[in-house]
Amino acid sequence: MENNEKPIGGKGTIDPIVPIDFTPHKDSGRNFSYQFRWFHLIVAVFVVVSTVAGFFVLTARSVFVEVDPISADVEISGGLALQLGPRYLMRTGSYEITLRNEGYHDTITQLIVGTEQAQTHPFTMRKLPGLVSILSTNIEGARVQIDGVDIGQTPLTDVPVEAGDHQMTITLDRYLDYGQPITIEGRSVPQSFEASLEPAWATLSFTTSPAGADVIVDGEIFGTTPLNAELLQGQRDVTLKLTGHKAWQEDFDVIAGEDFVVPEVALEPADGLVFIRSNPSAASVTIGGVFQGLTPLEVALTPNENHQVTFFKDGYQSSTSSVRTEPNQEREISVRLDPVLANVSVVSEPPDAELYVNGEFRGVANQTIELMAANQQIEIRKDGYVPYTTEFTSRPGLDQIIRVTLKSLEQARLDQIRPEITSAAGQDLKLFYPGSFTMGASRREAGRRPNENLRDIKLERPFYMAYREVTN
Repeated sequence: MENNEKPIGGKGTIDPIVPIDFTPHKDSGRNFSYQFRWFHLIVAVFVVVSTVAGFFVLTARSVFVEVDPISADVEISGGLALQLGPRYLMRTGSYEITLRNEGYHDTITQLIVGTEQAQTHPFTMRKLPGLVSILSTNIEGARVQIDGVDIGQTPLTDVPVEAGDHQMTITLDRYLDYGQPITIEGRSVPQSFEASLEPAWATLSFTTSPAGADVIVDGEIFGTTPLNAELLQGQRDVTLKLTGHKAWQEDFDVIAGEDFVVPEVALEPADGLVFIRSNPSAASVTIGGVFQGLTPLEVALTPNENHQVTFFKDGYQSSTSSVRTEPNQEREISVRLDPVLANVSVVSEPPDAELYVNGEFRGVANQTIELMAANQQIEIRKDGYVPYTTEFTSRPGLDQIIRVTLKSLEQARLDQIRPEITSAAGQDLKLFYPGSFTMGASRREAGRRPNENLRDIKLERPFYMAYREVTN
């Protein structure tokens, strides 16, 4: 068959139509299929992390941990603490904070984060002790105290002392006490202190004519003239004594560091000299019934005669001695006085109170003690009670009893309260002390009302009540 169709537009040839197989689409439902890819995991992790981080940021508090010193290392445990510069993001709750810094004690404490949005928590670390070295110039063995606590003897090296202000005291026999306020840096920093102790004495120069006299200071022989004696500061009794001469006595007020030259002492010859001592000292001495002074003393007596010397002192038995001197002779008398004792019974309430005589503890108060027949201070005391103090002179041969009832502190306080007072309005008030009594009327009492029952009443504290009723 011949195709007589002509090309469109009169140009080219016409493509033939070729048939193909065709199967209609059956729409039985839309199926979904998912194929995992690695980047899906990354997206999921990112979403979870972002969610948790966002929740943490929205619920956390801004916490500033202020530490002294600022160079300390800070460690926080017990929960999440996100550091952002000088601050931490932390949720409310309790945390453990550890602070470390060189030269300071490690600090482990609790950090409580509250509900405030922005918080500041200050911490101060405790410094390590400083290392202190102390030297006393040209002297060793001086006792050193810091704030009253003994730390040893000089020289001291690297002694640990807590940081801060302290009072240093250095003492040594025959030297003036040295005191100085010191500031310890701490943090194991070594510090050195040097003290120059000043002598607590002065040099007194003694010369006599003739020489060779004993120099006796406060009863102690220091040497013989000429002599440069180092005497401790204070009131000193100086006696110059040479055989065959009168003793020379003088009191000196010695000032530390101020040396003094005593003008030459011309000792007077004596025909008969008696140097009198007693134990105890300060006993009254009479010779031939004439008072001579208090021991120790030296007296000049007429030679070749017997002289009656009598000693008296309160609380001691008198003693009498006979002495005879020769021309140009020196003698010495030393007498020990026997105390006069008397038994005194002490009865105290409460019985376990303590007894003190002249400040010396003598045991429990309830006892019989021997007291010297002289004026003495008796004190009886017990914790929780008002001490009892009196001056007492025992009398030998008499039965003497000291009876004391100590008042409790509460009773003493009540005794100080006035039993009657007058108010500003002119009312007279009477004091009622704590105690118990019965109030009301007995059934047998005439005129008793039905509600007037007997009742036990206890007053627990004192109070004032007016004698008369108050009316408007």
